[in-house]
Amino acid sequence: MNSYIYLSLAIVSEVIATSLLPVTMGFSRLLPSIGCGVGYGAAFYFLSLATNTIPTHVAYAIWCGAGIVLITMLGIFMGKMPNLDTIFGMILIVIGVALINMNTPNLH
Repeated sequence: MNSYIYLSLAIVSEVIATSLLPVTMGFSRLLPSIGCGVGYGAAFYFLSLATNTIPTHVAYAIWCGAGIVLITMLGIFMGKMPNLDTIFGMILIVIGVALINMNTPNLH
């Protein structure tokens, strides 16, 4: 399986787990807490598979950057609009991830 598919699964798992965090109510609610733990466990598992061929610094930058952007987009969908500083910060994150990818040798 392609390492970028593993990385995508890691990102989706992390976004799901992070989305569940508020619902856990400080990990006092069992089912959301289990879902959160499974989500983070899956995220790290798939991230570890992705780093078999993708350099760790590249995989981690993509994982973090995509997670931040997707969580913010989910927040927008839920009616929580970010301020201009947040939007500017996310643009800088995307630019940083792009720069890291551009300066990393091709992975085949």
